[in-house]
Amino acid sequence: MNRQPVVQAHGLHQTLALFLALAAGFVLRAQPPEPPGATFSANADLVLLNATVRTRKGGFVPGLDKTDFEVLEDGVPQTIRIFQRQDAPVAIGLVVDHSGSMRPKRHDVAAAALAFVRSSNPQDQMFIVNFNGHVSFGLPPTQLFSASPASLEDALNGVPWSGRTALYDAIAAGLTRLGETSLERKALIVISDGGDNASHHQRQQVLDAAVRSGAVIYTIGLFDPDDTDQDPGLLKQLAQVSGGRAFLPRETPEIVPVCERIAEEIRNQYTIGYAPAKPPGDCHFRRIQVRVTARGGSGDLVRTRTGYISCPERQEASRP
Repeated sequence: MNRQPVVQAHGLHQTLALFLALAAGFVLRAQPPEPPGATFSANADLVLLNATVRTRKGGFVPGLDKTDFEVLEDGVPQTIRIFQRQDAPVAIGLVVDHSGSMRPKRHDVAAAALAFVRSSNPQDQMFIVNFNGHVSFGLPPTQLFSASPASLEDALNGVPWSGRTALYDAIAAGLTRLGETSLERKALIVISDGGDNASHHQRQQVLDAAVRSGAVIYTIGLFDPDDTDQDPGLLKQLAQVSGGRAFLPRETPEIVPVCERIAEEIRNQYTIGYAPAKPPGDCHFRRIQVRVTARGGSGDLVRTRTGYISCPERQEASRP
């Protein structure tokens, strides 16, 4: 008996940056991360999914078409209106921990970030968020994004590897910057030990912002056994709610090939968009399932987000 693989997305809702949704004519409304204490409004005229399809052995599955996928929302089949499989440009933020606990790892961290930059599409829009006890963007204030490896390498420098850790604030800043791009695809790469002891944002606020942002978040955890602030659980949650992956390498030098793998995965994603058949009602979580129906249900695995929060326009929603 053929068994259709159902892959659950590791992420929840997107309220993406405002853009014209290709030929379908639907509009996505997005809001950047809110300040502490704010509530979130969400609108889902169009739901976009960035889906990675792999075989059971871990290889990418290329060449699939729109008709090879089935999308269900709360168990109801949806009509796919947008489908893209080419290597389209992506807006990507690298969030790099410069706190004192990361100082012994600084050379490998910088090498990994640059390996990712060099493995990316030259048309990508990229930026660097550096943080220790404070958060700063590495590029000049007048330059939001860059595709230049030299400029991005310079953006990694100039911040001391010392001090406390404002990870939550750095992630919130990265998600806000991603909201300023016109590109549909967005990703955040976070290199840290997951600890935080200096942020104004709270842990749950950052997870909420990740749910709403529409960005796929990849996290790379580098841990010191003597560091009591480390939080691998946060890194795993960020990846899960956004449809990304968490990497926890045992040795620091392993992060260079990890960054190259992340760049390869981003290059091999399918973009799927649908307008929900059910109109927005009271704010609630809608579960998404994606099935690959091609090749007789051969066991391919799809990773994308598991759902989103649907709200009528101007109705406020708290976190799920």
